[in-house]
Amino acid sequence: MLKKLQTKHISLIAGAGLCAFLAGAFVSSPELGKSVSQWLKPRNSQSEQLSEASKAKSPVFALVSQSSQERAAKLEALKGGSKSADRNRARYLLASDLIEKKQAQAALELLEGLEKDYPLLAPYILLKQAQAQDILGQEGKASDLRQKVLKEYPKESAAAKALYLIGLPEYQDKAIAEFPSHPLTWEIIRKRLEENPVQPQLQLVLAKYAYDQPGTVAVLDQLANDPTLKPEEWEIVGTAYWENNEFGKAATAYAKATRTPRNLYRVARGLQVSGKRAEALAIYQQMTKAFPDAKETGTALLRLAEMATVRKDALPYLDQVINKFPEKAGTALVEKIKILQTQDQKSASEALKLLLTKYGNSEEAAEYRWKMAEEKAKAKDYKAAWQWAEPIPKNNPDSILAPRASFWVGKWATKVGKNQEAKQAYEYTISNFPHSYYSWRSAATLGLNVGNFNTVRQMNPDVVPYQRPLPTAGSETFKELYLLGQDRDAWLQWQSEFQNKMQPTVAEQFTEGLMRLAKGENIIGIDKIAKLEDRETPEEQAEYHTLSKQVTYWQARYPFPFQKPIEKWSQKRQLNPLLVTALIRQESQFEPKVHSTAGAVGLMQVLPNTAKWISPQIKSDIKSDSQKINLENPNDNIMLGTWYLDHTHDQYGNNSLLAIASYNAGPGNVAKWLQTFPKGDPDEFVESIPFDETKNYVRQVFGNYWNYLRLYNPEISQLVAKYSAVHPQLPLQ
Repeated sequence: MLKKLQTKHISLIAGAGLCAFLAGAFVSSPELGKSVSQWLKPRNSQSEQLSEASKAKSPVFALVSQSSQERAAKLEALKGGSKSADRNRARYLLASDLIEKKQAQAALELLEGLEKDYPLLAPYILLKQAQAQDILGQEGKASDLRQKVLKEYPKESAAAKALYLIGLPEYQDKAIAEFPSHPLTWEIIRKRLEENPVQPQLQLVLAKYAYDQPGTVAVLDQLANDPTLKPEEWEIVGTAYWENNEFGKAATAYAKATRTPRNLYRVARGLQVSGKRAEALAIYQQMTKAFPDAKETGTALLRLAEMATVRKDALPYLDQVINKFPEKAGTALVEKIKILQTQDQKSASEALKLLLTKYGNSEEAAEYRWKMAEEKAKAKDYKAAWQWAEPIPKNNPDSILAPRASFWVGKWATKVGKNQEAKQAYEYTISNFPHSYYSWRSAATLGLNVGNFNTVRQMNPDVVPYQRPLPTAGSETFKELYLLGQDRDAWLQWQSEFQNKMQPTVAEQFTEGLMRLAKGENIIGIDKIAKLEDRETPEEQAEYHTLSKQVTYWQARYPFPFQKPIEKWSQKRQLNPLLVTALIRQESQFEPKVHSTAGAVGLMQVLPNTAKWISPQIKSDIKSDSQKINLENPNDNIMLGTWYLDHTHDQYGNNSLLAIASYNAGPGNVAKWLQTFPKGDPDEFVESIPFDETKNYVRQVFGNYWNYLRLYNPEISQLVAKYSAVHPQLPLQ
């Protein structure tokens, strides 16, 4: 009997963090020359700043996504051209590939004198030469080259690499003093702490700069026992605990830090989360008196209202929020309405009117309007549903409900015979919410060539390869390394520059997301990039909106790793490769080693029992009878997962809506829904799915599909751009 694939919350396997990443770079002496570059541009650099336009013109950057074997001949041709940036890049990249293959002498010939022609990466070139000399057994020459880096580039982060590799105690001291944010410095510190764990100043370096790395919480626990820490140091400890979701421990640390609105709020919240209600109430009260106008005080007042044992006692706190903190007034009004509905209907109505008028652009106002629209639609009063939903896309354009309301305005307009108005609504959705699932549903309803639930499976859209975007933060050296695909070097360089981890700018957070993706930490990378939309200040929101208008932002949010095995097995199963990609993004966010709480494994979250059931049926796909299926291997996982996705399509006549729903909820549940739900309208079917997880899953998978289609298929990309340029209006009632 087939056991359905289950998709529960997934958790990362331990051991894929900093140490494993560094081990690949530095575990043995022939690999020691994998260097970081300079923090600032080398003093002799005459390089122009990179731009997306200049990046796009580089034939070398275009080769980065290829394997070293695939690009070797092309790089050979480019390295022989006239003096240019791309000739230098070709020499460097080809030498790096040769070093990976232990062909050190050939690499040295390419690197000879390159530091003069390519000053942007000059210290890197010296360290590459040192690495090649190590491979040849020339330790003395390798040491001389590293000393040359220290002499000529002492303030650049490549020097930290040289200091680490030389390894003498006085050199390590220099690394700690001058490069505390460098990952190799953290390795030096960790080794010293193993020998002597009571070194608070070293522990503070890790707390400040390496709080997000594996093993740091244990360091914090040791540090928190030190009674000599200063208030500003306790704040570092508290913030590191907070970022690791250790809220109770964070509260204890923040209580010893300088009294600021943020620190006091986090003390109170940490106590509240830890179940210490009375202590939390006292701190919230202190905070509201000490810092009555701080933005954190608005949240503290909401917490006080939340903790009121008698509901009416929450009203004074809520009124303070409404009067003083307009950005949180919507939340306070909703809570006030709930309380007043059981006590004073007139006052409740007045509060509701205030919510929908003065605070009509709040998320809470959008949620209320949508709730009313759904109730009217359920009662088949489609005109009223239209009227309730129509303001949401205009008043609340950043709400998750905005594209949904915009699309359903079109559906309800059709119900009342307003076909032209419906067309306007669908066009408005595509124009204003191009990233949304409902944009795809609008495009499909308009009859555009984007696939529908019954046709998506058979489509095989052209796909342009993923190209790395130009990072929005960091030095020119870092950007060059990143675009050359020198990921270990680029990461070390970026970490040495990125000293604002706890309060990053929009540009820094986007760049950090790109580097996480480059490292293969796809869950973290996608999360950091997606969370940019949650920025709160007007300045940050403006920066995000500017960034979000770039296709490079959305391609980073919807990256395309494992493209070749996806295309291979999709073709074998006659599946749309973008639908497979969309499902993988939803199931695992491209993390090959994730395990769900239900035991599902890998990219497509295949259960081991399901794999055993499938394996005998795909013997022709397995290379040999002795081959052991490894669900953490991307090729094996996609091989099995696409077979199962093909199987679910076969069960439902190639209807991808039902196939995807079955992949999540199982065929038994889908069979029940087919007996009771409306069959004529697939959109109403989706809205009727009783499992919120599966309803959201269906929308997210097809929303992913739409984003991959519009971002990587030139035809649809141009089509969406045309709609966005027109700016249609939402039809009014």
